[in-house]
Amino acid sequence: LKQVFNKDKTFRPKRKFEPGTQRFELHKRAQASLNSGVDLKAAVQLPNGEDLNDWVAVHVVDFFNRINLIYGTICEFCTEKTCPVMSGGPKYEYRWQDDMKYKKPTALPAPQYMNLLMDWIELQINNESVFPTNVGKSREVLK
Repeated sequence: LKQVFNKDKTFRPKRKFEPGTQRFELHKRAQASLNSGVDLKAAVQLPNGEDLNDWVAVHVVDFFNRINLIYGTICEFCTEKTCPVMSGGPKYEYRWQDDMKYKKPTALPAPQYMNLLMDWIELQINNESVFPTNVGKSREVLK
């Protein structure tokens, strides 16, 4: 069990919302609706009077955190030896391209691909021009 919760190996720190902020309140509302067994369509519907961009940002961060937890439980079993290709079954192979180190789509072992993907997503979430921390601030991503 100690190996599963080794932060350096399996988990990334969760992005948290400051208590007392509007985003924190939206996060609490989203968590309550998702944990109540409510219809999913209703659970993700924009609450009256709330900003769509803030609501989407809260759900993106929550989704990222949940994926991190899931990935953290399986990553020790998926090594470069056991998972030499990042694939979606026999028909699909995913290749990494980031226009910095990997300028062309490049086949990578699944763990390397996933680490690059999770790092990239975290960079997007922490990018103030994409997900500003000030509620109601203009966003490039959903305009």
